[in-house]
Amino acid sequence: MANKKINAALVLSGGGARGMAHIGVIEEILKNDFNITSIAGTSIGSVIGGVYVSGKLPEFKDWITRIGKIDIIKLMDFAISKNGLIKGEKVFNQLNRFIEDVNIEELDIPFTVVAVDILKHEEVVFKSGNIINAIRASVSIPTILKPLTINNMELVDGGVLNPLPISCVEIKNSDILIAVNLNSDIPYQKPASFSYQESHDTTYLKAKELINTKWSKFFKNNNSKHLGYFDLITESIYAMQMKLTQHAIEKYKPDILVQISKHACDLFEYHRSEEMIEYGRKQFNNSWLQLK
Repeated sequence: MANKKINAALVLSGGGARGMAHIGVIEEILKNDFNITSIAGTSIGSVIGGVYVSGKLPEFKDWITRIGKIDIIKLMDFAISKNGLIKGEKVFNQLNRFIEDVNIEELDIPFTVVAVDILKHEEVVFKSGNIINAIRASVSIPTILKPLTINNMELVDGGVLNPLPISCVEIKNSDILIAVNLNSDIPYQKPASFSYQESHDTTYLKAKELINTKWSKFFKNNNSKHLGYFDLITESIYAMQMKLTQHAIEKYKPDILVQISKHACDLFEYHRSEEMIEYGRKQFNNSWLQLK
């Protein structure tokens, strides 16, 4: 007699390129005979969740693990403006290949996307409406991507107010709660089995330097010897998100908490996607074994 599958509600946090760990987590969840009954995601968590509910996770994984061969700058249409640095069209033209252009309520799995109305300082929760627009809003990281305007709302990254949206996931009595935290303050040891061409790391650093340079043009008195304005702002956001995430974990107490180190990789290091996928796989199994 086959083992009965365990129903699980899944929550996916934000964290840039570390979000590729979500792929490894989902693969191991399915491998261990869980049935994912609902998903809630913020920022990159909404992207991976959207790809999964669209049935395109294998195709997305194949593409993202090859992204090191692509100059990341070519995917970023830089544009200095008061709203942000990157228009985002090039990135989203790629992502839209893997996300079904439907309304969220038409999906087979309940899916929740979290964004923030930055003008009203309010969380905006999408459980219906166009999935692509919802995800586009949720990943609009302040200082990086331009906000998305919907119904007179200026929408930015959901991680600003709810980096680990446990409060938004649809969970039934029979479900266990699985949460993936991409911003855990735990050590990370890079596996020796993963190495990268010097050109990949150089390209990433050039992209980051370009963002810092563009931001610094707005300000003439940056006295920091180590951080550009972009770095200063993003590090401040990370500090805030860590506090909000810890509060959510303490309040909702997930049955399985998958901890991904905030030191594992930086925001744009998508050339390390394969490494992050394997890291997510490992961290899920560690957490699952502890529960068993």
